Amino acid sequence: MKENHVWDLSVFYKDEESFLADLATFKSLIPEVKAFEGKIKTGEGLEGYLALDKKITKIYIKLAFFSGMRADKNRKNADAVADESKVEIALQALLAASAYFEPELLAYGKENVEAFLASHPEFGEYSFQFEKLFRGQEHVLSADKEALLSNFGSYGSEAGNLYSLLTVADYRPKKAKLSDGREIEVTQSNWTSLVAKEAKAEDRKAIFESLYSYYDEHKNVYGEIYNTGLQAQLATKKSRGYASILEEHLYGNAIPLDVFHNLVDVASSEEGTAPLKRYYELRRKALGLEKHRSYDRFLQIAKSEKTYTYEEARDLFFASIASFPADFQAKAHEVLKEGYVDVYPGPGKRTGAYSNGGYDFHPFILLNWNGELDDAFTLAHESGHSIHTLYSEEAQPTLKQNYTIFVAEIASTFNEHNLLDYLLQGDSLSHQDRIALLQKAIDEICSTFYRQTLFGHYELLASELAEKGEPVNAAALSAIMVDLYKRYYGIDIAEEGLKPLVWCYIPHLFYTPFYVYQYATSFTSSMLIYERVKNKEAGAFEGYIDLLRSGGSDYPVEQVKKAGVDLTTKAPFEAVVRRMNELVDLLEKELGE
Repeated sequence: MKENHVWDLSVFYKDEESFLADLATFKSLIPEVKAFEGKIKTGEGLEGYLALDKKITKIYIKLAFFSGMRADKNRKNADAVADESKVEIALQALLAASAYFEPELLAYGKENVEAFLASHPEFGEYSFQFEKLFRGQEHVLSADKEALLSNFGSYGSEAGNLYSLLTVADYRPKKAKLSDGREIEVTQSNWTSLVAKEAKAEDRKAIFESLYSYYDEHKNVYGEIYNTGLQAQLATKKSRGYASILEEHLYGNAIPLDVFHNLVDVASSEEGTAPLKRYYELRRKALGLEKHRSYDRFLQIAKSEKTYTYEEARDLFFASIASFPADFQAKAHEVLKEGYVDVYPGPGKRTGAYSNGGYDFHPFILLNWNGELDDAFTLAHESGHSIHTLYSEEAQPTLKQNYTIFVAEIASTFNEHNLLDYLLQGDSLSHQDRIALLQKAIDEICSTFYRQTLFGHYELLASELAEKGEPVNAAALSAIMVDLYKRYYGIDIAEEGLKPLVWCYIPHLFYTPFYVYQYATSFTSSMLIYERVKNKEAGAFEGYIDLLRSGGSDYPVEQVKKAGVDLTTKAPFEAVVRRMNELVDLLEKELGE
């Protein structure tokens, strides 16, 4: 029987009527939440509020998962997108109605709250949430000011909403005319695979420009959308008394500023970028290029024609983890069950890939399958997120299951490290396959460590422009990218015409500011944790699973530290640079350079 490779969202709601009924219930509970205003100063009031909060949170998560994923299946479906907006509007109404809660809880006092939790174990899952609140007490305003700020809450996500409409809903693919007369349709999902197949530089340029011409046509709008997001962050920074926009994003999870700056300092230093620049020069020579353009990074040094069906890649992933504990393997099979993975691209479908789950709901995976080696690694990557979710749900109460972005990418890239080793250690590799996989290993460091750090560095510099009151527009944002590509890669992207607009292409910069650098910190952590597992160090795998089980029950830097990696020092990041050097040496030897 042929599998159905689409999501079965009926696990949330069987039909539109059921969804709307739950939405109506959610909205009807908002006045009840408001009714507790002024009553959090007693244990009885707090107990009533938290009981209601657990109920309404459960409904909201179900509504949000369903409406968000249904819209992501087809962003051109106006009704689905409208339902997603209805949920977002209802959430903002709830936030406005509950704005009094944190100030009142703080006024109730830490000792009283701790005593309440000790005598009410049924609310123990709130303990870490409250600990973080009291830690950040200086940034919480009075009840009336919190209520005022909540009225502007929806504007904080407006940049992401506008970006989605412009980039997905209104986007129309263009055709690139190639040197042999062919015309091919280029989309955000297929352009990298198209570039990788073209031997002529002029054809690669044509494909690249057919995609980026859309960003060029709308660059001023993209610039203003990005500025809108920055101004919202700046307003929060000023209102809540953070020292910087960077601190605003790091403070909640107690991520020391040193972690971010250590990463950027190491990755962007002359010593840190040396192996990256060496690799690109090695690529230029091996590929016979006069100049290595940024979009040439998709070219394979070794010409491998191997492709994978989704089923083949899934079986490959299962084989790669065959030596891992049975429970880990069982969870891997569970997350890839039919109905929980939406595999293939489609009109209006959100680009990229993700895993979505938690709060006691089974995780779902979104893919855009093209059948390339990268897709096989994406499958392993997203499966890692979903496995992480299952371990967290198994070990933690509902409100402690939602792990932070900072640790999220450890489980995903751990799977990628393992899959790479599994392929490299196979006895059927040809010389060309070995070169291709070494390139894959190096490219993983390039894309996850260097490239994401570059984008994090870009966010830092752009936020500093906003803080100084300087113009934030398309020209300024593109200028930052030109400088950073020279610093990291030694490439002048200004020569490529449209490439300085790469900031328009990266959705995370608009959806989730100061997110992408955590790919690099997570990669660093997972690389070192995986090395311990690979070397069969005593307790290494158990420590890794303990990290996954810890979910969102502790601050992320401390979670990682317990697993053996201290990111407050430069040593872990310097280890990635050394690994990059080692792999480039191996590739150089394999190529006979």
